[in-house]
Amino acid sequence: MRKILLMALAMVLLAANMALAADKELRIFIWSEYMPEDYIPNFEKATGINVRVDHYESMEEMIAKLQAGGVSQYDIVVPSDYVMPTMINLGLLAKIDHAKVPNIKNLDPLFVSPKYDAGNTYSVAYQWGTLGMMYKKGKVPGDPPSWSVMFDEKKQVGPFVLIDSVREMLGSALVYMGKDVNTTDPADLKALAELMLKVKKSKYFQGFEVGTGARSKVVAGTAVAAIVYNGDGLRAVAEDPTSGFANPAEGAVMWVDSMCIPAKAPNPEAALKFINYVMDAKNGADLSNWTQYPTPNKAAMEFITPDDLKNPAIYPPKDYINKLQLLRDLGKDNRLYDELWTMIKTR
Repeated sequence: MRKILLMALAMVLLAANMALAADKELRIFIWSEYMPEDYIPNFEKATGINVRVDHYESMEEMIAKLQAGGVSQYDIVVPSDYVMPTMINLGLLAKIDHAKVPNIKNLDPLFVSPKYDAGNTYSVAYQWGTLGMMYKKGKVPGDPPSWSVMFDEKKQVGPFVLIDSVREMLGSALVYMGKDVNTTDPADLKALAELMLKVKKSKYFQGFEVGTGARSKVVAGTAVAAIVYNGDGLRAVAEDPTSGFANPAEGAVMWVDSMCIPAKAPNPEAALKFINYVMDAKNGADLSNWTQYPTPNKAAMEFITPDDLKNPAIYPPKDYINKLQLLRDLGKDNRLYDELWTMIKTR
């Protein structure tokens, strides 16, 4: 009997220790290269919470992982604006307790109660930016350059790489066409399909790349232009003076990535502490000074590197802001873009 009692006590203690360990671990699922190397260690030091970070390279990959069980494995995910309504409707996200995120007051008004998440019920903006062009200096004309070096066969000047992301890629093409990036007009979609198929047949087309692969080809000189996120491009340009990055003359797709808590997160309390940590003015500035993406944290602006504040590729001037378009969730009409993308990729 005594042995049985001792074994039972040992099991209770083990379960308690496991629960305590879980309470002290935060699991983050996020894009690769999306925070400085010391960011997580600094958070761990400040809170005593251990952190594990896993990476994804596309929104589709992230959502698929959550639906396959990740919704109960991760405490923080960082989705883009246009997939937020879908994730909410699928029940993948938990509501955020604003009382436990006092630094949410630092959000710039532009990111307070956005259309994709009224009241910031499920999200707090992490970073925002644009989808622009990285290019080889001296080989791509214009300041800023035009999307035509990819989409107009008469103005293509060398190998180029497109981004392997449905809405962002097709949105960039629609910007070039002077169309609404959320159009569902059959004539617009027909013209979009014809343009993309023509681009794919170009002798300069080097394929679709996800993540940082496209920028690497520009740095290596195997491509003269590529569609990349502005922060990714600018960090590469800092190390390769032969390359440049710009938001193209016609305009660009704008995006917002937000911190969210999965519906069945094992440690939502730690997740709230992380969100509050990021929303601190100094911590928010440290993040954006490294990523070279603009911060949605108004209080962080006074700590942003002055040269970054002056860089139109990071903080677009007011007259260019009107040329930026935000992707929206189209509900049942999302299938129009999914079907179009499948056709483009397979032909």
